[in-house]
Amino acid sequence: MPHYLHQPDIDPVLIRLWGPLQIRWYSLLYVGAFLVGRTILRKLAKEDRFQFTADEMDQFILWLLIGAVVGARVIYCFVYDPYALAANPFYLFQVYKGGLSFHGGLMGTIFAAILFGRKKKIPFWNLSDAMALATPTGLAMGRIGNFINGELYGRVSYVPWAVIFRDGGPQPRHPSQLYEFLLEGVVLFLLLWILKKTLRRDGQISIVFLLGYSLCRFFVEFFREPDAQVGYLVLGLSMGQWLSVLMFFASAAVGAWLFLREPSR
Repeated sequence: MPHYLHQPDIDPVLIRLWGPLQIRWYSLLYVGAFLVGRTILRKLAKEDRFQFTADEMDQFILWLLIGAVVGARVIYCFVYDPYALAANPFYLFQVYKGGLSFHGGLMGTIFAAILFGRKKKIPFWNLSDAMALATPTGLAMGRIGNFINGELYGRVSYVPWAVIFRDGGPQPRHPSQLYEFLLEGVVLFLLLWILKKTLRRDGQISIVFLLGYSLCRFFVEFFREPDAQVGYLVLGLSMGQWLSVLMFFASAAVGAWLFLREPSR
């Protein structure tokens, strides 16, 4: 019988404080992701193409953090776990129990960018391109946190690199968190930074990021176990896949509107 890997024996809780108050590896990585993002945004502020300052990015990072957490939690509760929310409205605020949606976090950060851009008179697409360049590093760190937690694991598989997760039963599974780390984090980061010199028009980098993430997420979801309370939906696709389909076509439509429309006369 093949010898499969086991999830690393790392306690997801780094420090236990009092009651539900804990410092978890995932939380630490989540905050760390925004600090890395801040560093990248400050670096981009030195380039002529971006119309913001490093000091403005120091302010913006807090807006992004709030927008990401609020958006991610709201969409998770209303889309992925509405029954738990209906049974206990305070579930919305119990972030320590887990449950964040990337698609919701994206919506929250877009809303934060719109508000901050208006306040500081920074063109939205110029700011969003910088966000797109910084986001894959955060995605990569978040997926490492998912792997440490043993959550969002993959479907049962007997490939040689399959992993037995603590909460996934005795059967080996795809380490789908690591697939997402590679595709959404490493590959997407390299792609955007390679194309950065070519994509000079505001909004192009953002659209490539949105399309690229949608494709990566849609693909990985074939290897990822769907949320137990949601399961498989129409055509046997997961909620994450349907949200990625909507995201792909919405991004393609916005991209076409931005770059293919006839100039106004």
